Amino acid sequence: MRKQIVLISCVSQKLSHRARARDLYISTLFKLNLKYAEKLTPDEIFILSAKYGLLKLEQEIEPYEQTLNNMRSNEIQAWATHVLAQINEICSIENSEFTFLAGDKYRKFILPHIRNYNIPLEGLRIGKQLQKLKELAL
Repeated sequence: MRKQIVLISCVSQKLSHRARARDLYISTLFKLNLKYAEKLTPDEIFILSAKYGLLKLEQEIEPYEQTLNNMRSNEIQAWATHVLAQINEICSIENSEFTFLAGDKYRKFILPHIRNYNIPLEGLRIGKQLQKLKELAL
């Protein structure tokens, strides 16, 4: 049976103290992405963290300032390789379907290794993403 997995990118707006990953990120975009992801009722939801790689929603972490936006292409490739190794530990990439609620920088070096995926917000600017997520998450 194919596993359904949703991957949500981290955001810069965070609490100032240690918290569960699902609570640490406090932007409207992240909250709507999470609400939509939960509505999809996948087998698992993970956060793509620039610092930690693949995060479970209930995993407690410290706030951080790291972002893929400040990383060179080779650093993002290394990050993606780490994330792919983490994904391989939790499921079969071949037999899983991934929904990406994440921007291009988070997907770019991961997608070539994944056969079954969808990107429901692809090509939309932040304002349009928020608008669509509000509709989808209802």
